[in-house]
Amino acid sequence: MAQDSVGLPSDFQFWMRKLSVWDQASTLETQQDTCLHLPQFQEFLRQLYEALKEMDSNAIIERFPTIGQLLAKTCWNPFILAYDESQKILIWCLCCLIKKDPQNSGESKLNSWTQGLLSHILSTFRSDIKEVDLFTQVLGYAPTDYYPGLLKNMVSSLVSELRENHLNGFNTQRRMAPERVRSLSRVCVPLVTLPDFEPLVEALLTYHGHEPQEVLWPEFCDAVNEAFLLKKISLPMSAILCLWLRHLPSLENTMLHLFEKLISGERNFLKRIECFMKDSLLPAAACHPAIFRVVDEMFRYALLETDGALEVLATLQVFTRCFVEALEKENKQLKFAFKTYFPYASPSLVMVLLQHPKGLTGRHYKHTSEILQASFQTTAIKSYGGPFESWFLFVHFGGWADMAAEQLLTSEAEAEAPEALLWLLAFSCGPGAGHQQRAQTMVEVKAVLSCLMKLLTSPTLSARDLQAAAGEGGEGAPRPPACQQLIRRLLLNFLLWAPGGHAIAREVITLMAQTDAIMHEIIGFLDQTLYRWDHLCVEAPRSRKLAQELLAELRGQA
Repeated sequence: MAQDSVGLPSDFQFWMRKLSVWDQASTLETQQDTCLHLPQFQEFLRQLYEALKEMDSNAIIERFPTIGQLLAKTCWNPFILAYDESQKILIWCLCCLIKKDPQNSGESKLNSWTQGLLSHILSTFRSDIKEVDLFTQVLGYAPTDYYPGLLKNMVSSLVSELRENHLNGFNTQRRMAPERVRSLSRVCVPLVTLPDFEPLVEALLTYHGHEPQEVLWPEFCDAVNEAFLLKKISLPMSAILCLWLRHLPSLENTMLHLFEKLISGERNFLKRIECFMKDSLLPAAACHPAIFRVVDEMFRYALLETDGALEVLATLQVFTRCFVEALEKENKQLKFAFKTYFPYASPSLVMVLLQHPKGLTGRHYKHTSEILQASFQTTAIKSYGGPFESWFLFVHFGGWADMAAEQLLTSEAEAEAPEALLWLLAFSCGPGAGHQQRAQTMVEVKAVLSCLMKLLTSPTLSARDLQAAAGEGGEGAPRPPACQQLIRRLLLNFLLWAPGGHAIAREVITLMAQTDAIMHEIIGFLDQTLYRWDHLCVEAPRSRKLAQELLAELRGQA
């Protein structure tokens, strides 16, 4: 707080000048300037309150001699009072000026004056409200004395007028002029969080005229999207879809908000990510191909920028699962072919990956591997994006690689690991590896897997046995990081599924987790495994119990 209050005197003078300008003029330009500065002014009020609450009224007057003028001008500005939490913060500031036990007439006078301002604020928009004149003049209504019910009627009238545009088409005599729609959206910027104005906000977002350019004010779209992300407004799916289709920055900011959520506190908590994802309406909105393509592109860039970070991969897979679920729910008969969503991918590959991997036989995995290899070779030669496109499509449906690892350890395939499963695992590591490196990874994994299969039947099993098994394929040069990561995932799967793995799981993980990065990788693996088992309804009581216990313990240590 101390750091925030250092610049308060200079900020105080800046906002005093602004308030004076806003108070003396009521032109459209002044109103536009007011709306543009509302978020910054609210933050200034918040910082001012943090400073005021630490002082008594005498100290406040001494440090800010003109605070009465500033607060009074603020109290009579309807734009500020209507915006978000500004009215509440203003009341807090005024309460700091009140002296509980006034010692002289000056302090009593200050108390009386402050109480008058508080009375004005608390009555605003509840009794006869001439402040609404400022808005109604802009909208073309004649000034008059308004009663509380008129605000609701005015909103209802404007909503009806906007919706009639859909019916009137090119009948310009009955249509609302584009300039008036734009002016209306500008006036609504500070009002978007007020419940009474939600119908009007929705009508503006779903308004469709015949203008060649967007008529809604960009700051209006920004304000609505921010209020939606902060859960300060409740709008139907149709309105949010219109918002993102007509204002790309709002959709981009929603995706950035998702990534911030992932980075700040939801890392390795896929159930929370799923809840946030569904609340954001992104998967449902992505049923519209234009929305899907933007969201998918942002995931693509995030993967490229983070070099395929596991957290981003996991989030992409959660989004894809929610998207497919929403698509199946909305489109009993698909409105759009899957080719529309994945234009650079093989349609047959998309249809194969959309299958539930649970319960598929080795023959299905072999078929999937063959299609993926053929697609990979084709994109390497001629398609947009090269091999990255096949890998990017595959990692949308991450359950395939995870199930392939489990198949290698739990099926009776057996001593000779199916090449198809090995190829899927090696391919899932990343698109950057060439044919030679991928083949070497398969050799390394196959050697480790052979040792693990022998240990499955061992009467005694120790952590050192697994450590030795993991090192058997690594003669000569060190393994690439992606290959090391793949082998760690095989070991973790072994611990969950092998009868003797449960007793030594904690000791093995202690030996594996030599760095914080590997520790978070293990936590992520356990979280993703439990999340996948839940959605695939995998019956594995002992393995599930161990995974849950390990996850809880490791989260407590991280």
